[in-house]
Amino acid sequence: MGERLENAQSPYLQRNRESPVEWYEWGEEPFRRAKEEEKLIFLSIGYSSCHWCHVMEREVFENREVADLLNREFISIKVDREERPDIDRYYQEVYRLLNQQSGGWPLSIFMTPDRKPFFAATYIPLEPRDGRVGFKELIENMVRLFKRAPREIYDQADQIVQFMKPATKVEEMVPLDRNIGEHFLEAARRFFDPINGGFGSKPKFPHTSIINTLLTIYRLEGREEALQMATKTLREMARGGLRDIVDGGFCRYTTDEEWSIPHFEKMTYDNALLMESYLRAYHTTRDPFFRGIALEIAEFMMEYMEEKGLFFSASDADSQGVEGGYFTYDYREVVEKLKRDGFGEEEIEAVLERLNIKREGAIGGRSLPRTEEPLSSTDEEPVLKSLKEIRKNRPYPFIDKKIITSWNAMMIRSLYIAARMDNRYFEVAEESMEALLKLMLVDDHLYHSTIIGERPKIKGFLEDYAYLAIALLEGYKTTLKEEYLAKAQLLVEDSLVEFFDGGRWQFSKGEFCTEADYNDSSYPSSAAVMVDALLTLGALRESRYFDFAFDTLRAYSGQIEKFMPWCGRFVEETLRYLHQDRVIASTPENLAPCTLQIDLVRYPFTLLKGEEHGSYLLCDRESCRKESESCQEILRSLDG
Repeated sequence: MGERLENAQSPYLQRNRESPVEWYEWGEEPFRRAKEEEKLIFLSIGYSSCHWCHVMEREVFENREVADLLNREFISIKVDREERPDIDRYYQEVYRLLNQQSGGWPLSIFMTPDRKPFFAATYIPLEPRDGRVGFKELIENMVRLFKRAPREIYDQADQIVQFMKPATKVEEMVPLDRNIGEHFLEAARRFFDPINGGFGSKPKFPHTSIINTLLTIYRLEGREEALQMATKTLREMARGGLRDIVDGGFCRYTTDEEWSIPHFEKMTYDNALLMESYLRAYHTTRDPFFRGIALEIAEFMMEYMEEKGLFFSASDADSQGVEGGYFTYDYREVVEKLKRDGFGEEEIEAVLERLNIKREGAIGGRSLPRTEEPLSSTDEEPVLKSLKEIRKNRPYPFIDKKIITSWNAMMIRSLYIAARMDNRYFEVAEESMEALLKLMLVDDHLYHSTIIGERPKIKGFLEDYAYLAIALLEGYKTTLKEEYLAKAQLLVEDSLVEFFDGGRWQFSKGEFCTEADYNDSSYPSSAAVMVDALLTLGALRESRYFDFAFDTLRAYSGQIEKFMPWCGRFVEETLRYLHQDRVIASTPENLAPCTLQIDLVRYPFTLLKGEEHGSYLLCDRESCRKESESCQEILRSLDG
């Protein structure tokens, strides 16, 4: 078993090598075999840190009877959705079409021998449960129907493929005006949880795009409500179970509205984006609480998720088959450990109360340490040291060591922002940028994912170009290295050729042509992020990039207006386009002190431009409005 996955780069696929199901990696061979042998195709899409993917693997695919039936009657293909987001996006659309709701993972797709889908589901239990058909019964029925009346399956598949053709209708465009900030605030208010912070109901996700846009609206318009919603959410997330106070870092989401019970996987993209949001909150409020959380995330990522300057994609929710087993604590083991470490009975009682560690436990009889208020520096170190030592005796959750360009770029960007505040992160950011470019930008081609030490195979998608471009531009803002600016421009030029079409963007082309999201799902829309890069290049390089940015904002304007607040990144870029960047221009030497303070000025859209002009110039899109011999004077003018 597993020979067909022998050469797979994906750690997720490698984990499935020992499965009794004879999985194929996506490629021509399984489709050729399906056609030659007239077998149905079963496609399973998942990823390493997906809890329900593991459940289905254990319950269903490790069942000998099911595996034998799949091996005899189907061609089975396993896809890592993080490695091939284009395949996942296409088949998630198939699921939406067939089920009239959004999908998820694991994604289970059944296809005819000629690759046309006819049935889609997510997790399927082994036996019938809660009104769901069981997997064994389902595939037995499919095999019988395919042998008795194959035309029925082929006809259904043909209809689905016909419906999957790209839609010609797009949302009607709406005017871009500065009232978009007010509309966004109204929409955010409708979904805001005033008690627990956050947006929407359970399960509760961080939604960093909403937070960032609210902070921008406050800085532009002084709306206290926007600041309150953003900071309330950030505080409550940090005090709840979403944040791991022992090792650091944030989990993916919580299953409750109070942020107390997380789904325990930790994703690089979540931590990178949350680090940026906490840094932005610090820049806006000067509250050291937010700064501390941001740097705690950085330290977690560097300790647990980094190798040779590159960041792994995710760590698992499960440990030895138990969800959250590594992270949670038994009441008695904590008491005994604290006693051994010299804590008195009253101290132990106070610590347990403070960290919400209960006898009964809220997660399978166990507790997850969390605090309603941050621990004081005197309390923090010995208590957390004891809890960390308990964890050292447990196997750490599986880490998917896949390197993904876009996710690494998110982390590098946050490190550059942190480096402007704390020089400790400067070398880390520089090392990571160099490592990522060396690994993923090969012969002027950008790639999406690989493993350290292996040559990448999968060409980059729009998200890789967009996020790497803005990371390079953040690097330029921090270092004023012209090479970063030049590389960002090359990436954007390649993107315009490859993915841009009259204002709208494709996420992928080639085997699967998929559209870029207009909304921010797991992370901000790659089309909106590309507008960020276009606006920066328009201000620092060539004004023609403003035209591409405007065409994009106009093309998506109807969807942005209709689906607020879930298009936060697009709203922020619309505000930026309308209000315009302010560019401080001078020699790189003169700009060094500005670099250290630029994030703290009130005006949120401020750039630096190195040139041979001896004094400081402050310019916008049309003209240079101020000249000064003092960086401080320029910065003060942006702080009004």
